[in-house]
Amino acid sequence: MPRPSTPVSLEESQQAALLELVRADTTPQALAFRARLVLACAQGGDDTAVAQAEQTTRQTVGVWRKRFLTAGMAGLGDAPRPGRPSTLPARKINTVLTAVVQPPPGRTRWSIRSMARHAGVSKSRVQTLWTRNDLKPHLTRTFKLSNDPQFEPKFWDVIGLYLQPPQKALVLCCDEKSQCQALERTQPGLPLGLGHIRTRTHDYIRHGTVTLFAALNYLDGRILSTTADQHTHVEWLAFLKQIDRETPPGLDLHLIIDNYATHKHAAVRTWLKKHPRFHLHFTPTGSSWLNLVERFFRDLTVEVVREGSFTSVRELARAIADYLAERNLQPKPYRWRATGAEILRKLHAARAAIVSKDTSGSAH
Repeated sequence: MPRPSTPVSLEESQQAALLELVRADTTPQALAFRARLVLACAQGGDDTAVAQAEQTTRQTVGVWRKRFLTAGMAGLGDAPRPGRPSTLPARKINTVLTAVVQPPPGRTRWSIRSMARHAGVSKSRVQTLWTRNDLKPHLTRTFKLSNDPQFEPKFWDVIGLYLQPPQKALVLCCDEKSQCQALERTQPGLPLGLGHIRTRTHDYIRHGTVTLFAALNYLDGRILSTTADQHTHVEWLAFLKQIDRETPPGLDLHLIIDNYATHKHAAVRTWLKKHPRFHLHFTPTGSSWLNLVERFFRDLTVEVVREGSFTSVRELARAIADYLAERNLQPKPYRWRATGAEILRKLHAARAAIVSKDTSGSAH
């Protein structure tokens, strides 16, 4: 009979660090797997139960449980491998690891080959050192920090709708996807097949644009929509009237929208006063990521608009309508899982990093 597993108790900082490793897209799979094992152990699972849940062996769970109990977060890293120690001088290793954050004059970043020439080592050695130290100069993440003075009240207002939807009400994530271009490729491409990828020409003929108005039902994932040639307050007001017609009359409607001027037009405000079941919740300025309909727009772009070839705006609008009709037959809701405190912690850390960067830059 196996020995009882040693309990794992996590500090708050350790739990947060492990969750971030599991959720981050850039975490190596091996490290994310080990973090999941430790989190499962901390929830009281013994080695056998955790192994079954993660489809691994009881011995593997025991190894990482013991490593974490012995060395904490550091114990999840790879142990030193046996073999002959590196003969590369420490000076060259230091150059490869420290110079990477200072691009050469006239360049935005180092490449593996340019760093190899600069440090006087092989390109394979540069790649190995960068990989071991999780240095990825070829990747860039985009970001946008809101400067809205009312950021936190608006943030909690929207997050609250996701985490605790109101009773006898619908939560609708609304927005316009403007400038959907009907692009016709100048030549037909080859389809996907064994041994080759799909092809398409880089040039195209423009046939105009269409705007999609969409309201994503947070509870069941269904989407109310319409298309229009423009996206002025007139079209937005018409869409609000459509929402009013196509939703049960006895329910309050909580609309999550951005700060686009048409959403606050005088004619829109006048109509809303006559329809008190509409409650508008504005996302903070520059925070469209809070509106889950943007996640749907991404799927629409990837699966229909970007890869398609359309001979007219009407053909594009029909393709969008067909996609929405099929999706609504088996809707899939997007679920908000991150806690507000966790998001704010990351945002505050990002702001602190920017302030620190500005301070250090101005000091020079």
